[in-house]
Amino acid sequence: ISNLASFSRYYPCLLPVVSEPCENAVLLRFNWSELTPLGLWGRSLGLQTENSQFLLEGMPFRIFGGSMHYFRVPREYWEDRMLKMRACGLNTLTTYVPWNLHEKERGKFDFSKNLDLRAFLSLAAKNGLWVILRPGPYICSEWDLGGLPSWLLQDPEMQLRTTYKGFTEAVDSYFDHLMRVVVPLQYKKGGPIIAVQVENEYGSYAKDPNYMTYVKMALLNRGIVELLMTSDNKNGLSFGLVEGALATVNFQKLEPGLLKYLDRVQKDQPKMVMEYWTGWFDNWGGPHYVFDADEMVNTVASILKTGASINLYMFHGGTNFGFMNGALEADEYKSDVTSYDYDAVLTEAGDYTSKFFKLRQLFSMVIGQPLPLPPMIESKASYGAILLHQYISLWDVLPALLQPIKSEFPVNMENLHLNDSIGQPYGYVLYETVIFGGGHLHTRDHVRDRAQVFVNTMYVGELDYNTVELSIPEGQQGFRQLRLLVENRGRVNYGLALNEQRKGLIGDVFLNKTPLRNFKIYSLEMKPAFMKSLQHVSGWSTVPDYFVGPAFFRGRLWIEQQPQDTFLKLQGWEKGVVFVNGQNLGRYWKIGPQETLYLPGPWLRRGGNEIVIFEERTAGRIIQSVDIPYLGRTQYVD
Repeated sequence: ISNLASFSRYYPCLLPVVSEPCENAVLLRFNWSELTPLGLWGRSLGLQTENSQFLLEGMPFRIFGGSMHYFRVPREYWEDRMLKMRACGLNTLTTYVPWNLHEKERGKFDFSKNLDLRAFLSLAAKNGLWVILRPGPYICSEWDLGGLPSWLLQDPEMQLRTTYKGFTEAVDSYFDHLMRVVVPLQYKKGGPIIAVQVENEYGSYAKDPNYMTYVKMALLNRGIVELLMTSDNKNGLSFGLVEGALATVNFQKLEPGLLKYLDRVQKDQPKMVMEYWTGWFDNWGGPHYVFDADEMVNTVASILKTGASINLYMFHGGTNFGFMNGALEADEYKSDVTSYDYDAVLTEAGDYTSKFFKLRQLFSMVIGQPLPLPPMIESKASYGAILLHQYISLWDVLPALLQPIKSEFPVNMENLHLNDSIGQPYGYVLYETVIFGGGHLHTRDHVRDRAQVFVNTMYVGELDYNTVELSIPEGQQGFRQLRLLVENRGRVNYGLALNEQRKGLIGDVFLNKTPLRNFKIYSLEMKPAFMKSLQHVSGWSTVPDYFVGPAFFRGRLWIEQQPQDTFLKLQGWEKGVVFVNGQNLGRYWKIGPQETLYLPGPWLRRGGNEIVIFEERTAGRIIQSVDIPYLGRTQYVD
């Protein structure tokens, strides 16, 4: 290795030694190429802990891991990202499993297409990667409700992440199906899974002292036989322990004594950083966070110097396609953007960053052998301006495609009688009622999360967490329609407020101190069947020079050659959602920071590609297909 001498000056204890090691030294322990999923036969021992180190099949082993979520990456790109993991020097892939995608409707399970977990894990094995599986049931992950299905909230007494019967019965049913996929792919059965995480960061929630034991036994009773782990930040570490599982820690800055604290929590066990945060996520209205590459790689080197194993969260972040982004609720509610770029080791589109090459150099020094060559990156396309030439107002769509639910009282999304009675999980809901005048409209903070208010089709204003009242103008005598178009911007995924994540109107709204009654409620989940029906509805018109939504707009992107990844820039548009060939790319919003939406090449086709935009307010006439993403004004993570 050409720069071994200079490397040794900075990280002398990371080099292979043959005599007595210096304090905190890390030994070169084995040839990585022989300890791979396809290279071990006659397995029996699995991943074990002994004398503060990991053993795999009795041989000293060290986890160099990276997180990548199959549900955030188009299936066609899974293998490319795995090959890049190997080229970076990693030997282990970690992934969460999102319950709310695998069981969208209670009792109906989906492990197909981009949710084919068996195929994903088998592909990891094929490409020489071990797997640490993080099946939840709660996963956090900046994902809607931390991966829990919203239909759980139909129960007004629901206590998520506890041993409340309504919750554990649902988990048991889900695990019955999930473990049929997972169990045969464990190490001792010839698969790549060497460890399984029990829940996720429970020490920061810790509402039920019996819950972690319940989840552990739910795994063991269904055939999980590999090493169990927990994962917590420093403050939650001691509260998230469960007997029989190795505790691991999550952080970004290596505070003095942090890993020694992990040693005190559990003595004579290997140290593992389950989540070393390589970057950070973004919220609408905030900056695009970045984390300095040199600071990151220096911290990784310091972690490795202690002899600890590490998992990079994220190695590749991907995208919160559709309506699946999560949210924060600390001092105020903040929803996450569509991109999950995370300023990770690979970009949202899978391209290399400086972090990749710095880490590759570091890991190659530690491993002491050549790494696979990094795969070529896929070129990106700039298809230019795309004209959105037709539109149809939401008000014209309602009678053509949607049957309202009639209710005396407002009903939250989750409790609408839809989708085989599992409610509406995502999207928008329109609440419509009749009023006989104007006055003072007050929500009593019952809007979740943002409502546009209309009288008939006239826009009046917006209501949200900060704006809870509006003045409704007086009109001519006679009745008028008061309409509230409410958007679920994403459920909180972390913290103590998970049980309060019902969306839509969660209680009464008052006009002149009188609660509104007798609603027509329209579900606007914008599922594929609805979007397909929208193509054929009559009433599409040529877009005028100026038009204010809410409305659907459509245009066509024509591609002559093999489609490539691109990014859609929506300058001049205000807020909404983009669909391409029926695929929901996610939300855009002019407040930023994100200004482009990632459009994967595999979702395009040669010839015509239909683009449909739901714009809530002010529409542009064109969108731009560009070959470079713009995720917004940057701010370094403190």
